[in-house]
Amino acid sequence: MNFEITFTPEQQEFQIRVRDWLKRNIPKGIEHPADPANLTKEGYEKQRELGHRLALEGWLYPTYPKEFGGGDLSPNEALIIEIELEKYDQILPPYYDSGGKLAAASIMVWGTQEQKSIFLPQILKGEVRTWQLLTEPEAGSDLANIQTTAIKNGNKYTVNGQKIYVGSSHGAEWSWMLANTDPGGKRHENLSWFIVPMDLPGVTWAPMDLIFAGNENGALSGFKNTVYFADVQIPAENLIGGENSGWQVADTHLEIEHGLMQGSLLGDHNLRRTLNACRKLKKRGNLLIADPSIQGILAELYIDSEITRLFHIRNHWLRSSGQKLSYQGPQAYLQMKRQALRAAKHTQDILGPYALVTDDKLSPEDGFIEVQQRGSIVAQHPGGTVEIQKIIMSRKLGLGKSSIKYGSKN
Repeated sequence: MNFEITFTPEQQEFQIRVRDWLKRNIPKGIEHPADPANLTKEGYEKQRELGHRLALEGWLYPTYPKEFGGGDLSPNEALIIEIELEKYDQILPPYYDSGGKLAAASIMVWGTQEQKSIFLPQILKGEVRTWQLLTEPEAGSDLANIQTTAIKNGNKYTVNGQKIYVGSSHGAEWSWMLANTDPGGKRHENLSWFIVPMDLPGVTWAPMDLIFAGNENGALSGFKNTVYFADVQIPAENLIGGENSGWQVADTHLEIEHGLMQGSLLGDHNLRRTLNACRKLKKRGNLLIADPSIQGILAELYIDSEITRLFHIRNHWLRSSGQKLSYQGPQAYLQMKRQALRAAKHTQDILGPYALVTDDKLSPEDGFIEVQQRGSIVAQHPGGTVEIQKIIMSRKLGLGKSSIKYGSKN
């Protein structure tokens, strides 16, 4: 059986069209530094420029409806755009934007028609960039323990609290958040989901000092931030899905985060870079790639990478055929997190100190391998830790505590 994604003749013609378009429209000098912290303001602006150009074609968020700024394209056609962008070391979208990747789905499902018409075109056309405001000092893996409050006050909500591990370098126009709208209420039934303009009075943020700036799903997110809210007034019309219904709204984008990302379909860059380093570096006068013990470790890396790829191909097929994912999403996410740590260890075993240096003359693969070492640790946390993925899987498989019932949208 051929475990590769194949394209129809019509899709192959579309791929040629995308390839030709990118040759004419990739901004000159656009960059993809190894360390996201090194993305300059100029580099970021070029990414936004590319995003605007893609949006004019309906290709920035291609699977969304045209009426809201998408392209009405299939998952395979969206994958084609990502494949062609990868040839320029770019991703879709070309910059970190959790709104189009995640929040837009929740707005599509839970927003009113008026809210869709207001919020979605600005997100899907790249007119605004968004951050997600979920994690707090006391609410990470236990996301239902959110302490940031949003108390109704006439036609506005007064927000106080803080969020951590937020966003990226170079700011954002909007954010979307979960806040506690009923502090004395029952867990999961006391949260609400809001769109938050980041220029509202009382919103401030500061970069966090972390071992890794952030490179989520290939996006150069850069420095993470702590965001503070001091009596921030959010318009009531920015509430999505109704008061105290935020958990079910969030569940929509969490399903996407837990296994529907397509990045792993495009190949294992870390494995490729490790192989390249083994073809260049020598040990006792011989290339590393010729060492039988290293060949064995490389085989382990390949097997692990292939398992991850096959999980994501299966999920892509389920999505393309309109089938609902259950345990498959967190299963793929769990495997991806485990693979990242194992790959980092195996790479250290192969390259030794070369895997940990950033010096221009000594660092193999322009520093990407050292970045992967740090990134593999940080990657264990976004979207829920390994332990959380196991819990989600067990509940979806009916092996543990009954799943929380969120109700339906009527």
